[in-house]
Amino acid sequence: MEEKAFGLNDVVEMKKQHPCGTNRWRIIRMGMDIRIKCEGCGHSVLIPRREFSRKMKKILVKHEE
Repeated sequence: MEEKAFGLNDVVEMKKQHPCGTNRWRIIRMGMDIRIKCEGCGHSVLIPRREFSRKMKKILVKHEE
């Protein structure tokens, strides 16, 4: 299976929609766990890296360095 390359401040789409109605999340912290922030309501969630890789659908906006 191909490893998805994501980085800090990328906007990603997850497989399941957030209860607020949006499906856009910004990666705000990376490490063993990844913290993502909902672009709609601002709620943030901490997810283990393995689980995040499994639940991420695609990268919508790649952050320029």
